[in-house]
Order: sequence, then C-alpha cells, then structure tokens
Amino acid sequence: MGTELKKKYGLITAICMVVGIVIGSGVFFKAQDVLNYTQGNMPLGVLAWVIGGIVIVVCSYNFATLANKYEKVNGLVDYAEATLGPKYAYMLGWFTTTIYYPGMTSVLAWVSARYTLVLFGSNDITGGLCLALSCFYLCLSYAINALSPVIAGKFQVGSTAVKLIPLVIMAIVGTIVGIGNGNTAAAFQTWSVVEQTGVGAPLFAAVVATAFAYEGWIIATSINAELKNSKKNLPIALVVGAFIIVAVYILYYIGLAGGAEISVLQESGAPTAFRNIFGNIGGNALNAMIVVSCLGTLNGLMVASTRSLYALSARNQGPNVKMFKEVSSTTNMPTNAAVMGLLICAAWLFYFYGANLWGNPETGKPLFGIFSFDSSELPIVTIYALYIPIFFMFMVKHGKENIFKNVIMPLVGIIASGFMVFAAVYAHGITKYQAAKEVGEFSFPVLFYLIVFAVIMIIGLFFYKKGNNEKE
Repeated sequence: MGTELKKKYGLITAICMVVGIVIGSGVFFKAQDVLNYTQGNMPLGVLAWVIGGIVIVVCSYNFATLANKYEKVNGLVDYAEATLGPKYAYMLGWFTTTIYYPGMTSVLAWVSARYTLVLFGSNDITGGLCLALSCFYLCLSYAINALSPVIAGKFQVGSTAVKLIPLVIMAIVGTIVGIGNGNTAAAFQTWSVVEQTGVGAPLFAAVVATAFAYEGWIIATSINAELKNSKKNLPIALVVGAFIIVAVYILYYIGLAGGAEISVLQESGAPTAFRNIFGNIGGNALNAMIVVSCLGTLNGLMVASTRSLYALSARNQGPNVKMFKEVSSTTNMPTNAAVMGLLICAAWLFYFYGANLWGNPETGKPLFGIFSFDSSELPIVTIYALYIPIFFMFMVKHGKENIFKNVIMPLVGIIASGFMVFAAVYAHGITKYQAAKEVGEFSFPVLFYLIVFAVIMIIGLFFYKKGNNEKE
C-alpha cells in the first residue's frame, strides 16, 4: 500500500460536486419552510434566498482565492494550515471529521430513506423500517466510494443532472403557467408580514432555512488532492457552482408560485405544485427524482467522510497515523480511514434518530434529553465561525498583494460568516428558549450543542502531535 492519492477527477466532476452536494433534499422541503416562516410573503422569501446566496457566493470567492495559492491534501484544512498554522488546521480537520461531515451525512441517509418510503406510499418516517433503510443507504454509499471512487464520481455527475431536472422544469414551466393564471402576480403582492409584524423575525428565520439548503459547498474542497490541475479547476468549480445554485434556487422558488396558491404551498409543499401542473404522474416522478437527488447528496457527503481522517493522518496527526494514512493500491482509497468514517457516520445516525425522531413512550422526551439538538443544522454555528479566522489571517498575510481580492472580499466574508452564525443561534437558540420558557421548561439547543462540541474537540487535542505535521 502507498500513501498518495492520484489525480482522477476533472473540472466537470468538481462543478457537479459543488452543485450536487448543495442541491439535494434541502431545496425541496426548505422552500416550504421559507414560505411558512415568512407567512406567505413571497418577496420576503425571495430576499431570504438572495441573502443566503450572497453568503455562499462571497465565501466561495474567498475560498477560490485561497485555492489559487494553496494545495495539499484536503482544501479546507490546507487553507487553515496556511493561514493559522498546523494546530488550528488540525482542530478544524478534527471538527469536520468527527462532527460536521458525519453529522450531515447521517441525516442525508435518513432523508433518502424517508423520501424512498414516501415514494412507495409509506408515511412511517420514524419507525424501524425507515431506520433500517437509512443504515442500508449509509453502507451503500460507503461501499461505492470505498470500492470504486471513479464510479462514485460518475454517480455524482449523473445524480446532479437528475436532481436539476425537476428544479429547472418548475422554474421555467411554473413561471410561465403562473404568469398565465395570475398566481405569480398574486404571490408577489403578498405583504402581510411586513404590515403586521415587520420583516426582522420572519426574514431571519427564513435565512436560517436557506442556510441549510445552501450548506455543503465547501465539502468539494475535500477532493483537492485528487483533482486534476486543482489550483485552476477548484476555484472555477467553487464560483461557477455557487452561481448555478443561487440561480436555480431562486428561479425554482418563484416557479412554485405558479403551480398553486401560496396558502396551499404552505400546507402541502412542492409536490402539490408539480401535480397541479403535470398531474399525478408528474408528482410521482418528482418523488423519484427527489430520492435520486438525496442519494446524490449523500454520495457527495460520503466522499468527504471517507477521506477526512486520511487528511489528518497524511499530516502525521490524529489517532493511529500509520494505519489511517494507508491508501489501497487496488482502489486508491484510504480504506482504513474510510471504515472509521463510516463508523462515525453510523454513530451520528443513532444520535440523530434518538434526539429528533424517537420519543420516550411515557414522557415523550427525546432519548438524549436536553442534549438533543439538530445535528444537520447546528454545526453551521461553528463551521462559519471557524471560517472567520481563516479570512482574517489571509487578509493580514496577503492584503498588500491585491486590495479587492485579499482585503475587501475577506472582510465581506467575515461579515457574511458572522451573520450566518447569528442567524443559526437566533433560530435554534433564542427562539426555542423563549418558546420553552413560555411553557415552564428550559431548552437552549445551541448551548448543549456547544458543550458536546467542546468535549469532542478536547478529546481531539489528546491526539495532536506538536511539530509533526508533514507528510512522510
């Protein structure tokens, strides 16, 4: 066995990975959430999608600038090491390895199973069958990546094409139909929230919903060492992919208004709009494409999960470096690191199920009590916070080279990242605390998430090896 990953992916695969990882389950059910948070205010909802889009375009541009300068093993960890040093890079890598990547991967396995069961007429999305199918999808995605990373890359390209079909069709046809039947014009005349409560609270809640739908683009940097001409292709993939995502999301959201009245969409979501325009066959086709879309997103997340521990080991960091840095001569995959990645994903799937789907038959409380939080969204609190020092130090080190690219844009990136942290805390912390307080209970999920985060990060410190960060 060796310790080097070969250059096997091209620009198209990288763009598809950026688009494919982000466009998954989120856009299909978060569009309904945005409508509900804004109480049917279509213009305010579009504004929320625009704000979320601006954040990822700004951050993508900054990481594209970083990608032009740095290349090693794993993009995000490389950038952290180059700007803040090996210890910060290690801690960021430990976070993505143990919390960020596996947390989202496990949730996407469940979402994929959920939509599969809906496709076959089952509404039991919390029972044993759904959990078993979630585990199967998790193992299937791992097997594809571990046994044949080339097939995994091709599946990413194929699934991206499939998941774009319903979005593009609804964006075009829905808008045309909506203009004809008057639904689109009526939707954009809805200003009830502005008149009754102001834009503040509804807009923040809606932006948080878009944050989850937009999240994941940074994961494409995990194939940095396997991307051909990565210093050129990765920046292009990040920026082009970000613009494609924002355009598709906004146009799709507007197109939905053509398929049904806003009040109907708030209650039943996108499938109703598809059925109204394309009939029952179209509705079933949508569900089938949603399943493929979710599996494509799951595949992209598994790509990162199976390589994340290797990125640490390649720097001679983390537990059992020699074992986890081995790369199979047959598959050119870090097999041992991939197995551990699967195990961590399985642990987070168990947590997500117990914290969000399972309730004590007697008390109705979740399995993990006050330590129950949404493991798909709350890592956003820390991932954007961890971007801020990277942008700041890049600005300090390279500011004199180019004022716009290396000063103004990183500063905007810091503001955008800070806003996303605030939005996540607002949605998952302050509002839920106030709601729990009204019924005489205590709930502040952000606080208990940060406790779990701190414990995991402290454990990671025990595996840090000072002055031992170069590849052998």
